[in-house]
Amino acid sequence: MKKEIQFSLVYRDMWQSSGKYVPRKDQLARIAPVIIDMGCFDRVETNGGASEQVNLLYGENPNQAVRTFCKPFNEAGIKTHMLDRGLNALRMNPVPADVRKLMYKVKHAQGTDITRIFCGLNDPRNIIPSIKWAKEAGMTAQATMCITYSKVHTAEYYINLAEQLIEGGAQEICLKDMAGIGRPHMLGVIVAAIKEKHPDIIIQYHGHSGPGFSVASMLEVAKAGGDVLDVAMEPLSWGKVHPDVITIQAMLKDAGFRVKDINMKAYMEARSLTQSFIDDFLGYWIDPKNALMTSLLVGCGLPGGMMGSLMADLKGMHAAINANLKKKGEKELSEDELLVQLFDEVQRIWPMLGTPCLVTPFSQYVKNAALMNLFSRSMGEKDFTRMDPAMWGMILGKSGKLPGELAPEIIALAKEKGFEFYTDDPQKLYPDVLPQYIKEMKELGWDRGQDDEELFEFAMHDKQYREYKSGLAKEQFLKDLEERRAKAGVVAAPAAKSQEPKAQSQEDDLAAVAYALYLAGKKPKEGIIALPKVHATAWNQKHYILK
Repeated sequence: MKKEIQFSLVYRDMWQSSGKYVPRKDQLARIAPVIIDMGCFDRVETNGGASEQVNLLYGENPNQAVRTFCKPFNEAGIKTHMLDRGLNALRMNPVPADVRKLMYKVKHAQGTDITRIFCGLNDPRNIIPSIKWAKEAGMTAQATMCITYSKVHTAEYYINLAEQLIEGGAQEICLKDMAGIGRPHMLGVIVAAIKEKHPDIIIQYHGHSGPGFSVASMLEVAKAGGDVLDVAMEPLSWGKVHPDVITIQAMLKDAGFRVKDINMKAYMEARSLTQSFIDDFLGYWIDPKNALMTSLLVGCGLPGGMMGSLMADLKGMHAAINANLKKKGEKELSEDELLVQLFDEVQRIWPMLGTPCLVTPFSQYVKNAALMNLFSRSMGEKDFTRMDPAMWGMILGKSGKLPGELAPEIIALAKEKGFEFYTDDPQKLYPDVLPQYIKEMKELGWDRGQDDEELFEFAMHDKQYREYKSGLAKEQFLKDLEERRAKAGVVAAPAAKSQEPKAQSQEDDLAAVAYALYLAGKKPKEGIIALPKVHATAWNQKHYILK
């Protein structure tokens, strides 16, 4: 019998690889049934990563959003999964063990089935405790290997790491190719080796499409015995995000694998709904360049998931660097020139900093160090003079063991500053904190929430939760949104208000017919269908013939 390959729609990461925010609770409630109707997904990524933090940032309750989004999939028998940063859990810095333990109890109660546990250093000490706590809470523990390409990160390195994670209790293994730079052949070698020794371990592959390897990588992973592939859908597929399910399904079907059919009417409806969320407010934080693939990522290895924040940081630093260059009488840089310089600098300093996998938060650390070096040079300063405490924490071992060796000049700089290196279990540096949060919530009269979910959010995202509770987060978000809309020349109602689904327009009906004809290999011709000129840009991207 032909091997079946399952698909997981990474709806959460589709948004966070494109921009800053994720859809609101009411929007998630509208899209979930349509995703189910597509009929091709066995799994959906519903939460985790930064998604819950950004809910707080725009003044919404993330717990309600997670419960709302998970519930329809739970009822339909589709497994839900979340992204979990191991020692850092759902934030950018290390989290006490008692808060990490509580996270799994809360997320399982909210309807999340699988937790994808990763550490950007691939340090098993940061992953294996989470495997234990997740299983105790009733979740499936999917241990994750962050994939990158370097002299350190070889096939043998990953095969040995998988053995440690499986021995530590992992029920599944994920290959998290966050930058999409894993070479297809090497990925196939890794998967085949794991499957040869552990045929019953489910292997899921997550690969971004930015550098262009992802489609070939998915085919190699499937041929080597992989079980589940992460995919996206329009209008947030391709670019620096993920391959579209349509392409991957067609490729695997041709290669002889069993794959579920796609309900294209539901696909088009989900596509339209997702676009409406972009138009509502989410698009104001999406950089158009994130929709473009670029082979420049092959060298620097930066992940697609951080390109939104990278471009925002680059824009902010661009003016400052040019101001410094202008003062010195030097040629100013275009944004593209600065971007290439940043990619080159990341590639240069990455091995100097111990070759951490460039994934949250270490991708941000290395990117920030590179950007600060460019700024320091524009000021006439030495490199590595502007590294923040979080960056030093990684260098000194407070986040775990670095995969590679530090450059001598980095070690010398640490000693010059009087810093000490740490080699013990990093979790020991972060004592339990829940008792103090319980005490404060009682004093403030704040409810700990169903299954202690409000307690968890407060302990996980202290500053953001306080600003959410005070109303400051909502106020700041709406002000930012208003300014962005004004800059774009748009006047609209506040995004915080829920919106009722709109009836499908005649244009949408025509679009669906055109797309069905296209899939059947019959491109719409004159006399069959003609779409209004207003839709020309969108439909030309699908190669429709417009009249």
